[in-house]
Amino acid sequence: MKRRQLLQLAAAGLVGLTVPPLATAGRVGALPIGVDSIRSLVPELWADPPRPPDHSPVIVIGSGFGASAAALRLAQAGTDVTVLERGLRWPRDPRREIFTADMTADGRGLWRQTSFTNITGLPVGPVDYFGGVLDTTRYENLSVWRAAAVGGGSVVYTGVTIAPDRRYFDLSFGGRLGYDEMERTWYPKARSMLQPSIMPADIYNSPSFTHSRVWDDHARRAGFTPEPVDGNWNWNVVRDEISGHSRPSATVGASTFGNSNGAKHDLTQNYIPQAEATGRARVCHSHEVASIGTESSGRYRVEVRRLSPEGEVLEIRTLTCDKLVLGAGSIGTTELLMRAQATGALANLNEFVGRGWGTNGDATMTRSLGPIAAVSQASPCASRITDETNLPLTVENWYVPGVPTDLGFLASLGMTIDPLRADFRFDTATDSMSLSWPKGGSRDTVESLRAVNNRMAQAGRTVVSAEPFTRDVDDTFTAHPLGGAVLGDVTDSYGRVKGHPGLYVVDGALIPGSTGAANPSLTITALAERNIAKIIADGE
Repeated sequence: MKRRQLLQLAAAGLVGLTVPPLATAGRVGALPIGVDSIRSLVPELWADPPRPPDHSPVIVIGSGFGASAAALRLAQAGTDVTVLERGLRWPRDPRREIFTADMTADGRGLWRQTSFTNITGLPVGPVDYFGGVLDTTRYENLSVWRAAAVGGGSVVYTGVTIAPDRRYFDLSFGGRLGYDEMERTWYPKARSMLQPSIMPADIYNSPSFTHSRVWDDHARRAGFTPEPVDGNWNWNVVRDEISGHSRPSATVGASTFGNSNGAKHDLTQNYIPQAEATGRARVCHSHEVASIGTESSGRYRVEVRRLSPEGEVLEIRTLTCDKLVLGAGSIGTTELLMRAQATGALANLNEFVGRGWGTNGDATMTRSLGPIAAVSQASPCASRITDETNLPLTVENWYVPGVPTDLGFLASLGMTIDPLRADFRFDTATDSMSLSWPKGGSRDTVESLRAVNNRMAQAGRTVVSAEPFTRDVDDTFTAHPLGGAVLGDVTDSYGRVKGHPGLYVVDGALIPGSTGAANPSLTITALAERNIAKIIADGE
């Protein structure tokens, strides 16, 4: 009876989204809207990007948390910096539909792909092949979500901006990095720029966050203690949505593909504009780095392709720089290093490149047949719980992407301190990386999170999973790829690549597979602040 009820609820809520039979190649409301339609919605995407100079004192590859922090501090120190970002530069507007919706995504959402399966287990697509903001890189047994936009992961993440607990931090870093230093200096410095804060009571108690209050209630009934988490959201913009003064975004379950009205306080509102304001940082979007290497002069060489929004290669150039900063994210940075190692372009890279990679113990958790609200679920996270019954873990109060009404699904994001690690291999014949992630992922992560999910389901009288759409615990993807150029292995303790003076890593590739059952953004930013301060102080 409950299964029948679930299907009836799902059908009623999704009828306006033209869901096809599950047996067909799916489409959930998303259609190819055409590049001309995207151009009419966001004409700024076709603005000619700044051109990088032939030679720069410093090139920073990427514009995410680590890259943006490094670019700002180098520019403030008086160095001319060129930032190369493969993705587009997206504007903000409180009234226009800049980004696409999570559930009914079009080409603005996806980087060079025409289909996508979101966290509900429902397919999105087919859509236009376009330079959208989310790249879901698919390996044999795992899908990795990463960004392609100015602002990097800050555009597509769900805003949780927290430091791990000390004991979890130490379990993850194993002495590679000291918690006292991070807690005393670098976490506060990163917070001062990102400005995260807990959800205000008036927002938490609004109708759009009914699911958050229900989640917290079920957690308490199950014997857990929900604790508020800092979110990198502009709560006044969220209030504007609630009052009707801004086009709804965060309050209708938008996050994965960006927030059009600036509700998410992403890097385009702090680090990046401050770097540009120095007059020494030039952000060159739509410039994809294909390879890196060294020249006989000792300079670094960067092969770059300028792209159209549709992905057409408009120009290929070779740039040089005195110092090269890799901030393309765990996957991007690792791939550049492995290609350079395989081709001999960086001859002194060591055997640790591509190793020590992990998913931060990520998995989504779903329950169904909870109370149904008349509005869709808002995306900012209100709280989390911790548990150490099996693996040490945290579970965050998450959301189900914006369908027109809350269907009674309750979602969580789990992160465990799981020791499972994988290695990348680079195939020069195909010019691609493969990942040794095992089929089925980590049973320990799944079972540990399943125990928590079952306990909350029993306490809240809900049903685990949301069959036939998604299972109870899903670890077939990660939004937190970490490792590949691990601190202390590929680099020294400050991100300086061993064997290659003037080459630095500042992003999630430094992290040994886990940031202590916490979202990585704050730790990546703080670590970049720490490392670049040392590099500047040493005159390197």
